[in-house]
Amino acid sequence: MEDPQAIAHTGKSPGAILFMCGLNTIRSPMAEAIARRMLPQGTYIASAGVRAGERNPFVDVVLSEIGLSLGRRQPQTLEELEDDFFDVIITLSPEAHHAALELTRANAIDVIYWPTMDPSATDGTRDQVLDAYREVRDYLLGLIEGRLVEHRGSL
Repeated sequence: MEDPQAIAHTGKSPGAILFMCGLNTIRSPMAEAIARRMLPQGTYIASAGVRAGERNPFVDVVLSEIGLSLGRRQPQTLEELEDDFFDVIITLSPEAHHAALELTRANAIDVIYWPTMDPSATDGTRDQVLDAYREVRDYLLGLIEGRLVEHRGSL
């Protein structure tokens, strides 16, 4: 996977972060769950998709392996978000990145692109598919830890 963009160093942590991908079924809900665990409690964290999607059971499996859960959370689109004010939008797919740039063109919101593979394109045995989901989970965990948590005081 490519080296994703870092959060700009503005001197403070973002208070509201949106993770976006195409369907809000795999990458962005994983990132949301991981960020909720790792970032300060007062940080508003949400995720959404460009289009409506169905919950993916493999996400529940790989998150439970690290003690996380989506709970009752269901995929949502941008239009379904309760709040639409964010300091930063982190996009995880090209489709989401283009949509976020269009959405924010008149706003002062940072849009950061972290290209993240789509594990649902993986064929093979159940174990091979789960390994692809684990790779995405671990990739997102590393990015959030390295780009958001470690720089908390100096973003």
